[in-house]
Amino acid sequence: MTERKPETALRKGWTTGACAAAAAKAAFRALIVGEFNKTAQILLPKGQTPTFDLKQQTLGRTEATASVIKDAGDDPDVTHQAEIAVRVRMAKAGRGVRYFAGAGVGTVTKPGLPLAVGEPAINAGPRAMIEAAIGDIAREFDCPADVDVTISIPGGEELALKTMNGRLGIVGGLSILGTTGIVIPYSCASWIHSIHRGVDVAKAAGISHMAAATGSTSESAVTKLYHLEDHALIDMGDFAGGLLKYLRKQPIERLTLAGGFGKLSKLAQGHLDLHSSRSQLDLDELAGRAQAAGADDQLSQKIRNANTGLEAFAHCQAAGIAIADVMAAGAREVAMATLAGGTEVEVLIFDRQGQLIGQADG
Repeated sequence: MTERKPETALRKGWTTGACAAAAAKAAFRALIVGEFNKTAQILLPKGQTPTFDLKQQTLGRTEATASVIKDAGDDPDVTHQAEIAVRVRMAKAGRGVRYFAGAGVGTVTKPGLPLAVGEPAINAGPRAMIEAAIGDIAREFDCPADVDVTISIPGGEELALKTMNGRLGIVGGLSILGTTGIVIPYSCASWIHSIHRGVDVAKAAGISHMAAATGSTSESAVTKLYHLEDHALIDMGDFAGGLLKYLRKQPIERLTLAGGFGKLSKLAQGHLDLHSSRSQLDLDELAGRAQAAGADDQLSQKIRNANTGLEAFAHCQAAGIAIADVMAAGAREVAMATLAGGTEVEVLIFDRQGQLIGQADG
């Protein structure tokens, strides 16, 4: 596929999770009423209500399958134009919604991910969207929402070779991802430009305390913590350097950096670009910091052998080593060195549920 380079403003798209939710809703509705609609509309976590055209429509006595062709907008996503197919099968009463990996969808085989070993690689965000969509139909027709959901992506196993799934121990295909349901087109220049403009807007509004987050979970958590106005929030994403270097020239009084353990640990190790394709967490270095905080040789070896930073954190947490505080302090040092003075900095590390697990404020 040739790279798409739009001359106009970048067009947003829909995540695999949003596509799966729409297909699941369409399939479940067809099971209940005995026929398909041509489209399916879902409610996304932030209130948007996109409508999806259906491709595949197969209806049986106890199961139905629908599919959606993913439109990733102007993002160079490997799953752009992939078919996201969902089979919904009636299950025993009280089972709720259960998930299965069909062809082209991966299965978790190593610890350290938010999903347990053996689970289909369908993340929490998409599961919540799917359950909400199925719940809508269940309420509309006053029926139980006890179904088995199997997601398939034709060609997904080949597409997964272009991702980090193999290294993470996800085998057999792609992951079903997406927190908000919306794909923001990936463009370093445009994203960094938006960061700079966000700083400008905040300064013009007289904002003295700004929070920059790596993702939606940490942004929500820091918003609840400080009750900041929208224009005091910066969607930093992976571009810590793009933010910090700009603030060196345009300092503010106070900056809160918020994110997950893995990304902010990479910042602590000196990486200013936190994207997985351009920086990696050094587990040997992480083990060294844990040793300095009191980890024994056995724990240090567990950290070095961990599949992910999340698994390494879990090992430290079980042993009572406050590694998230250690890495928050390291990230703060890197941030302050990059800023070269003029801004008070704190770093907050949150888990995937938005709970504060590490902090450094000097």
